[in-house]
Amino acid sequence: MIIYFTGTGNSRDIAVRLSSLLGDDDVVEMCGEVLKKKEIKAKQPCKAVVWVFPVYSWGVPPVVAKFIREAKLNGILAAKHHLVATCGDDAGLTARQWRKLIERRGWTAASASTVIMPNTYTLMKGFDVDPEALAREKLEASKQRVAEIARRIKNGETDDDVIKGRFAWFKSNVIYPWFRRFAMSPKPFHATADCTGCGLCSRRCPLGNITMDDSRRPCWGNDCALCLRCYHVCPVAAVQYGKATCGKGRYLNKN
Repeated sequence: MIIYFTGTGNSRDIAVRLSSLLGDDDVVEMCGEVLKKKEIKAKQPCKAVVWVFPVYSWGVPPVVAKFIREAKLNGILAAKHHLVATCGDDAGLTARQWRKLIERRGWTAASASTVIMPNTYTLMKGFDVDPEALAREKLEASKQRVAEIARRIKNGETDDDVIKGRFAWFKSNVIYPWFRRFAMSPKPFHATADCTGCGLCSRRCPLGNITMDDSRRPCWGNDCALCLRCYHVCPVAAVQYGKATCGKGRYLNKN
């Protein structure tokens, strides 16, 4: 079984490719009813559960951490759990956080791996999407990397093969908690006058957090994963986050 969470499609891309390489068509996205019901039933008893998600400020996305803590997974009693985390540059101690979450459930944590993918975070000064050439380079390099990770999962490996980066402890134990507490508010989200009222941001929100008002303007609620799908999917670049995203790029992995 492969369980993934995605904002711009990077993690979905990895999950689909792993599905093909592992011969496992039991692929579940953490969104909508899955997040609400917090229950997944494997198509058949499985030997491996692969978690695929993006790194959030050098840590596990809060929406994913909550799901792991609370979800009921049926048919995975004997399964080993593997992590495949996507990141723009490095992952800090994300793998360590994930292992603790898995082991607290009484599950067996096996391998943890990272895949470098195009950057998508744009909400702070100095952060933007990658230039197109670099994004293409990362996507091309990910092909061989995903094949290697599939081999590790098939072999039942249990070690970490991750890019922690410099100052990993500080990033994951100082910046990550600060980010969760102070930098995940959906309040700055808004639509500019360029908004056409197409409703795509609302339909594509994995948590169903965006509604359209009577004037066909998007309204953000408080149940936001900060996945930035609404920002990147907007066809006219009308979705902005305060002034932080003005003039910055957009990216969607359409693979």
